[in-house]
Formats: sequence, structure tokens, C-alpha cells
Amino acid sequence: MGLTYQRVLLKLSGEALMGDLAYGIDSKVVQSIAQEVSDVVAEGVEVAIVVGGGNIFRGISGAAAGMDRATADYIGMIATVMNAMTLQDALEQGGVQTRVLTAIEMQEVAEPYIRRRAIRHLEKGRVVIFGAGSGNPFFTTDTTAALRAAEINAEVVFKATKVDGVYDADPKLNPDARQYQSITYSYVLNNDLRVMDTTAIALCKDNNIPIIVFNLSVPGNIRRAVMGESIGTIVGGSCEIT
Repeated sequence: MGLTYQRVLLKLSGEALMGDLAYGIDSKVVQSIAQEVSDVVAEGVEVAIVVGGGNIFRGISGAAAGMDRATADYIGMIATVMNAMTLQDALEQGGVQTRVLTAIEMQEVAEPYIRRRAIRHLEKGRVVIFGAGSGNPFFTTDTTAALRAAEINAEVVFKATKVDGVYDADPKLNPDARQYQSITYSYVLNNDLRVMDTTAIALCKDNNIPIIVFNLSVPGNIRRAVMGESIGTIVGGSCEIT
């Protein structure tokens, strides 16, 4: 089966790394993700990853508890670097060359983010993990994923979550919630479906980068998504609402 995508950006939430834990990092989940990414790289796909930090610290929650929002967001950015380094270690133990590039300089543990350097790493077959968000407070890692995807000319953003796709209501609260197979950017924005934050959706819309939302916990789903199999929900400019 031929490759559907040559260069992809995978967005992982910090919560996805927790597995069933209350907080922190589940090493089994990290190993599973690393193995799936390794399999995709072996097929010749160039993979970039943006990872969140919500399993360690979430800026909005910190701000709600009385902390200055900008300070809380910077702490959240540092948490994403911890996740990025953990994922890097798992990938490299599996023989996959990996580079962590951070928007906040931490030269002893990672490279600073430079767009042309990131693209060169991808061209050499290395997995690039973007840490520290965009380097700016008040922006989510979803927005970072859309921004980096546009900067590196990724063909698609894969949003790996704990649900099977995008629904018209919360499936945990409404058993009759309907899953969409495909929807447009405008439909997501107009109906406040919370696929990603509005800035991220708008960035993908402006740069015509499709978003595929799928369940990370199903073994093999990363490879299925990259190979173009019909899983989850696709968000795009010319998609029909189905």
C-alpha cells in the first residue's frame, strides 16, 4: 500500500501520555506510541510531533488557582519539554533518530527551534519533537501544532485523543451523540465543536491543512491514519458534512 502522506504532524496531548494514571507518564503508553511512530518512520514517512503538558501542569488550571496566567503558561511549556524528552528516549531506545526542538532555549537538553533546521532533520529521516509550545503564553499546544505544521509544510495534522473522532455532543454525557466522518473548518468554528481551539482551526483553514482526529488508545491507529485508512473524523476545506 502506497503512502498517503509524506510529511505529517502528530499532536499528542499530555493527558494521552497518562494512560489510566491520575497524573504523570505511563511508560507503557509512551513505549506503545514510540513503537507505532517507529513503524511509520520505517515506511519512509517524515514525522514531527507536538506534545502537550497537561499530565504534569496546565497553565489555565494554574491561573484558576490564583497564579499569574503568563507564569502558569511558562510552567506548562516546561512540562511539555519533560514529555518531549521522555518520548525522545523511548524512540531512540527503539533505534529511531530523534531531535527535540524547543521554543524556549534549553541548550543543555534540546536544540532551539529553527524552522530550517527542523525541516532538515525531517529530510534526514529524524523524528522532530517540538517542545515548549510556541514559546508564548496564552497560546495552546493545539495552536502550536497548527503553526508548526504550516511552518514545516506538513500535509496533515493528526490529533490523537481519547475519543474516536468528533461528535455533535459529548459522547460521555450523551449516548446518542453522533460521530462525524468528515466536516469543514467553518462547521467546526460555527458550531464550537472544540476539536482544537479556534486559533488552531483558523490556522489550518488558512493554510488548507486537513486535521484528522482519532483515538490514540486503539493499537495501530497512528499507522492507519498515516496510510490513509478511514478512521476518526477528518476536518478540511472541501469536506462534506457526514
